[in-house]
Amino acid sequence: MSNLTPVFKPWVPEWLIRITLLLVVLPGIILFSLSISNVGAAAGYYGISPNDAQYSMIILYAATASFVVLEKRFFRNIASKTYLLISVLLLVTTCYICYYVHIFFVLLIFRYMQGMLTCASLSITLTLMFTRLHSERSKEIGYSVVYCILLCVSPLSTLFTASIIDDFNFNVIYKCAIYSFLPGAILMCIIMNNVRLSRKLPLYQLDWASFVIYSAGLCLIGYIMVYGQQYDWFDDKRIIYSVAIVIALFAVFVFRQLSSKRPYFHIQAFKSRKFVLAALLLFVFYICRGAFGVTTSFMSSAMGMDPIHVGYLLIYNLAGIIVSVTISSRFLLMKKPLRHILILGFTLLLAFHVYMCFVFSSQVNTEDLIIPVILQGLGAGMLMTPVILFVISSSPVQYGTTGSAVGIFMRFTGFSSSIALINYFQLYRQNDHANRFQEQLSQLNPLAVQKLAVYKQALTGKGIAADQAAKIANGLLNKNINAQAQLRFAVDYYQLISWVLLALILVVILFPSANRTIINLKSRQPAPVVY
Repeated sequence: MSNLTPVFKPWVPEWLIRITLLLVVLPGIILFSLSISNVGAAAGYYGISPNDAQYSMIILYAATASFVVLEKRFFRNIASKTYLLISVLLLVTTCYICYYVHIFFVLLIFRYMQGMLTCASLSITLTLMFTRLHSERSKEIGYSVVYCILLCVSPLSTLFTASIIDDFNFNVIYKCAIYSFLPGAILMCIIMNNVRLSRKLPLYQLDWASFVIYSAGLCLIGYIMVYGQQYDWFDDKRIIYSVAIVIALFAVFVFRQLSSKRPYFHIQAFKSRKFVLAALLLFVFYICRGAFGVTTSFMSSAMGMDPIHVGYLLIYNLAGIIVSVTISSRFLLMKKPLRHILILGFTLLLAFHVYMCFVFSSQVNTEDLIIPVILQGLGAGMLMTPVILFVISSSPVQYGTTGSAVGIFMRFTGFSSSIALINYFQLYRQNDHANRFQEQLSQLNPLAVQKLAVYKQALTGKGIAADQAAKIANGLLNKNINAQAQLRFAVDYYQLISWVLLALILVVILFPSANRTIINLKSRQPAPVVY
């Protein structure tokens, strides 16, 4: 950084700098979850399946995860103000194109570009943000605020998009994204000097080959996870070919990293058992985050809540996140052992999943969901900052940004795996329960006869003919069976996650490195990466 010219103009107060940086960070993070904030609306507008809408988010995530290492070279070559403005301008352009496009393949191309550009804009903004933090306390507060925003983005985007989609078409959210980028970009133009944050590094010997191989592998992993269930996994040639290509790509990628003088990833980092444990914790944590989608789906399908009221209920989740992030940051400042923080966080998540196993019912009230929703927020907020800092700080110093890159990879695979697991359980377990209910409910079953009589009586009481009422009653009974099967699937899935969390807690308790680990931001500042 230049000693003659400061990054920000001397007359700019510190509070304005921090607010401006936050105004630039927020739209970039929210852009991640726009596609899945309302899957039904996105699928209906573009004429695609819900899996396609999910994949449009996966493709953005894959672009970000693969570009994060290569992006550092561009960051060091271009002056900070110019770099930020180019990134934001191109992001606004892609949002404008996504606003008008109706072809799914074209949408995927520009969502991929948004992933790369979001990586660039967040990289410069977060770097500027963390250069303002000097003391250990301010660093910890900075990390907690950034990771708290990342956790809150999903419920916030649900609240943000629900009211818009209720009155407008789905593509309007891209127009809102355009307007959300402008205030921060304009303020940054006014308050920043066009200086470099580090010594200029020419753009030569860029490892484009590793980037392309790695990015293609991630896109195919996402494709397998999202569409595997739809195509019946290995019974379809598309999935078989995709798996074979992924294995080949990553074999070439690993060989290339081990033989290169300037590897894209330092594979040797995985020799550290502490680093492997940290990566495993992050992977499971993101599977658990994805499992929360089963609860929000339950609110919509079984309880009949519209997206706006689902968003209102998620405010309790936001409150839990904010409270627990504050507590976990305090624990880190007090140098509490990482093991204690992890055990507390995963126990809170375990309590949420066990609690929901008893809550899943067609007769549940909104008030019954407040406590578990808060528990989920408390658990996620307690774990987010410590787990990510554990991944980055456990990566050996000589391997540079490998810890950050691996952290993003584990978050990507964890999120993608949660989609695959939910799709698998929803199809097979739900069908299994539905078949069992059908076998038990015959015309000789007194419960079935009683339920049909209640339906027929209610329908004939509204003036419907007896023969038509009998047909409608059978349809209502089948609908009730499917709803109960869906509830049983949710219970089965949450029971599985509960056992996984219990096993993970035991691993944390017994793993020697976790017992002795204390995150120390004063001696070693991790890279500010949150994607």
